[in-house]
Amino acid sequence: MTAASDPEPISGVLWRFAPMIYGPTVLFAVGEGAVIPLLPVLAARLGADVATAALVASALVVGTLCGNIPAGWAVSRVGERWTMAGAGLLALAAAVLGAFAADVVQLIVAVFAVGFCAAAFGLARHSFMTTRVPLHYRARALSLLGGTFRLGMFVGPFLTAGLLALFGDERASVWFFAVCLVATIALVLLGPDPETQLASAAAPPATASVAAPERVGIFATMWRHRDVLSRVGLAAAMLSAVRATRQVVLPLWGVSIGLDGGTIALVVGVSGAIDFALFYASGQVMDRFGRLWAALPAMLLMGGGFVALAFTHDLDDAAMWFALFAAVLGVGNGLSSGILLTLGADLAPRPDPAPFLGSWRTLTDAGGAAAPVLVTVLTALGSLSVATGVVGAIGLLGAAAFARWVPRYVPRRR
Repeated sequence: MTAASDPEPISGVLWRFAPMIYGPTVLFAVGEGAVIPLLPVLAARLGADVATAALVASALVVGTLCGNIPAGWAVSRVGERWTMAGAGLLALAAAVLGAFAADVVQLIVAVFAVGFCAAAFGLARHSFMTTRVPLHYRARALSLLGGTFRLGMFVGPFLTAGLLALFGDERASVWFFAVCLVATIALVLLGPDPETQLASAAAPPATASVAAPERVGIFATMWRHRDVLSRVGLAAAMLSAVRATRQVVLPLWGVSIGLDGGTIALVVGVSGAIDFALFYASGQVMDRFGRLWAALPAMLLMGGGFVALAFTHDLDDAAMWFALFAAVLGVGNGLSSGILLTLGADLAPRPDPAPFLGSWRTLTDAGGAAAPVLVTVLTALGSLSVATGVVGAIGLLGAAAFARWVPRYVPRRR
């Protein structure tokens, strides 16, 4: 896809999205990011052992997986605004339940509900952007959306540290999340209506909404689009898996080669900073040169980086190679920012994208959820080097899948 002459500067459109999409995204992500690091601690306070605490943390991922398809149904029926508001209200109730949880079961229910609501909130804003953002800067707008989420998740843990120092109670982060949710709901309900805002500015046919779209249902939509979901969707799931693996493997690798915690944190932090710095550049590349020019280099860098890292574990200068390939993985992940959102928006049927996006996001979230399990199993059966190499091979296979299928389903020009 190539950029066309913009009828309105992208900065103007992005500012118009800020109170309805970007602002709520930052608030939700900051609050969620503040709670996630303390989930095992909250579970331990309620008497959970290590395995049960891990179950509490995993309930967030399970809730997200379970929430995508129902969220597609909700957005299709009641629209983006009310789905976002409803998800925010339910998440607020879950946060209150988590703050007052008397046992681990209640905490698991609360965490699952937050994950479920996060899926609904994310899909609603994805659907809104799909039907409202002009095609020639869709990737930049969606990359910025991904960047705002990453910003929130990055800032959240630092705020948690401050809250712990100030109040000395882990539940303070849960109440902070609740405050963020109240602000999120207020922005969604009091901001411009996403069902009508920008409708007149959208460029047909790529962004105009049909007044009475045909509704074929979630599972009928999955069947109708089974070809693209089983091809591009599978490649997207591989990308999601490689991304998630980076967050698991890098700390484990640092420990396995004998680095101290401070050094590991520094290397992982630098990798994350590189990742964050490139999120908008990814959108520029996709809008100006095509989606494949971001997806393919990202997968090659991450896949090749993991494969190369797998051979450095026992080298004398293993720490240097660890830092180098952590940076490579950060570059690859940064270049992939927004690609899953953008491809999903490109492939979704224009009149009613939500059911398709529910299926698309379920595939990508499943890839991300399966990656840590795969690393655990392969490390137990072989070694961390084996697990890292296999993940790298998955990344290279995903690169080949993108090269094969993206040009077929996402033509360069529309």
